Amino acid sequence: MKPMQGIPILLVLAAGGLAAQDTTQQMAAAPSLSVEAVVARDVVDRMPVDSGSTFPADVGTLVCWTRVTGAPAGVDTELHHVWFHGDHQVADVVLRPAGSPWRTWSRKTVVPEWTGPWRVEVRDAGGTVLATVRFTVGQ
Repeated sequence: MKPMQGIPILLVLAAGGLAAQDTTQQMAAAPSLSVEAVVARDVVDRMPVDSGSTFPADVGTLVCWTRVTGAPAGVDTELHHVWFHGDHQVADVVLRPAGSPWRTWSRKTVVPEWTGPWRVEVRDAGGTVLATVRFTVGQ
């Protein structure tokens, strides 16, 4: 897919950790893999801060935080955070959880003109959607 012009750089951060409070949308990928995801303004101490489903147009940066359980240690597990503005894919970030449970996240800069519906799909390496987080910017 051809990238959109003027898309700000996407920063990727990852961190391992312990179990987190379940405040997210969740879908099971397989009996052994569980994925939870939430969109928030920031991550502090590997936990999402100011999560929600509606953000102001001047939000600046948003974070898709994900907790994975059931990922085997020592196996190269690959997840993707695929960011969409409306129906246009604006980013695909590869994340590699290294155990279970594992918390990881990606950041997306949102310019004020990019209002309307958004979603982040958490996908496995084969493209299967494991979780979807929908949110709105500026409305």
